Amino acid sequence: MSRQATLEALVRVQENASYSNIVLDHIFSKKNLSAKDKSFASALFYGVIEKKLLLDYNISRLSDIRPDKISPEVWIILQMGLYQIFFMSSVPDAAAVNESVNLCKVNHHRSASGYVNGVLRAAAKLDAPMLPNIKKGKNKYYSVKYSTPEYLIQYWRQCYGDENTMSLLRSLDGRPPLCARVNTLKTTADELKKSFEKSGVTAEFSDTVENCLLLSKTDSVEKLRQYQDGLFHIQDTASQICCRLLSAKKGDTVLDVCAAPGGKSFTLAEYMENCGTIISCDLYDSRLSLIQNGAQRLGIDMIRTVACNSAEYDDFPLADRVLCDVPCSGLGIIRRKPELRYKENIGLDTLPEIQYAILCNCARFVKSGGLLLYSTCTLNPKENNENVRRFLLEHNDFEEYEIDTGNIQRCIEERKNELTLFPHKNHTDGFFISVLKRK
Repeated sequence: MSRQATLEALVRVQENASYSNIVLDHIFSKKNLSAKDKSFASALFYGVIEKKLLLDYNISRLSDIRPDKISPEVWIILQMGLYQIFFMSSVPDAAAVNESVNLCKVNHHRSASGYVNGVLRAAAKLDAPMLPNIKKGKNKYYSVKYSTPEYLIQYWRQCYGDENTMSLLRSLDGRPPLCARVNTLKTTADELKKSFEKSGVTAEFSDTVENCLLLSKTDSVEKLRQYQDGLFHIQDTASQICCRLLSAKKGDTVLDVCAAPGGKSFTLAEYMENCGTIISCDLYDSRLSLIQNGAQRLGIDMIRTVACNSAEYDDFPLADRVLCDVPCSGLGIIRRKPELRYKENIGLDTLPEIQYAILCNCARFVKSGGLLLYSTCTLNPKENNENVRRFLLEHNDFEEYEIDTGNIQRCIEERKNELTLFPHKNHTDGFFISVLKRK
């Protein structure tokens, strides 16, 4: 049952280019799986996506049939079988082979069952997955080893150096931590931690940011009493750091121009003690409902939502703080959405202009002496540092505002108003933050 659910989820991700987390939640909602089966299915599902290029390379080496002659569903069954053989020590090789053959039969690919059996039995004889010869090309070798496209590895090596790139690639596997932002309007971090522990949820304090708990041993977050009571919301530490650096105060007017699903607006409201005004914007009304519902659950009543295109909208009030967390290529959240690394067009060259238009338009609404924060969840200097530096060259009414990094370690040399966070160093999503001040 768990393998069948995994197969259906992987097929949907491949056919519809859907986000992995949404697909898996949908499949789980239709299947009556035990907690143990869900855990197994989730590990296999994300593992296959994370190791896709490595698995594909090994199938090609072990198979005597051209890939274009193999059914896409059979190919996925092979990926699943190989992943269990290479990376799931709890699964005996014989079980991985037999269950994969059974999947072929159940899903109307009986004619391919002998082929799948042969490929997987050959894989089980290997000591480790096969890799290309590193002497014939480092980028190709690392691309297969870390299942990341060659162009991206080459680009990161150019931008961030070999040491950072290798550490970054190693950090892409596995599920990221689940971070709960404490709703300080209703409770404290100590009280919430004790409450979690009584519920059987393990919670640890974050070393990176205050009022943040790292959760484990939890199933559905939405089913937790603490969630239903509005005592926390889920938000990565990188986004929480971003909110802290905006320095919003009680009574301020804050503009959050690309706000959905609302995590940053909620954290800012907590910093502001639910006193002042936050205008949270998004292009689509349907996404604004996520903000409205979340604010109601958390007991926040200072947020006003506006549906608009923030690159063009001209009816914002002047604000003490403006947050531009712009749409981006998402290279900093590959751990959460591993399928992003395989998308053919993620906008590395086209997104910067869209982001810049949003930044320039929204800068018009920053009060004199106010702060403008620009952020992305990607690791691409064209979307990050280069956009901010261009803005400063073309807007002499703004200046760099020095970021207080606190205990945050820098990985690369940047200006005082810029901060790039890396998963392997900062234990956050990959993230970029820059703070500017209106003169």
